[in-house]
Amino acid sequence: MHSEDEASKDGAPKDGSGPGFAIRRLGPGDIPSMRALNTLFGRAFAEPDTYGAAPPDDAYLADRLAKAHVAVLVAERDDAVLGGLVAYELDKFERARREIYLYDLAVEAEHRRRGIATALIRHLQAHAAHRGAWVVFVQADPGDGPALALYDRLGTREEVLPFDLPVGARPLP
Repeated sequence: MHSEDEASKDGAPKDGSGPGFAIRRLGPGDIPSMRALNTLFGRAFAEPDTYGAAPPDDAYLADRLAKAHVAVLVAERDDAVLGGLVAYELDKFERARREIYLYDLAVEAEHRRRGIATALIRHLQAHAAHRGAWVVFVQADPGDGPALALYDRLGTREEVLPFDLPVGARPLP
């Protein structure tokens, strides 16, 4: 439990921790935690091949984890990854500002409904403010009720239609 002097005005601990877990940003030396997070993502999203069939080598992961514009946050207890997120900064041209795109977020099934996802997002919001971002945005699938409920509670819903465009398409004449 955290004492009052360790908590912010909204009751969240200043360090991003919660009851029974701590949140931290991964760095280039955190390869085992990154691999554990990718395994978690594979299970949570029912995409084990996407997240585990062709894992990148340690140098690739270390390089990505060293980038200032990539934020990988994990919730841990006793060095075990309970949940985590991956977010990317997008620098804008219309104004001197950036946006943060929360790309992946998952919590191990047995640790859900304990405030871990909310704590991860709150930690990302603080990181975004520190980096000068003006918004954090995330997409959710229409059928993912728990994610939609979480994001509705924490933000404002927009109706958008995402499209996947093929890479390497020939230019138009």
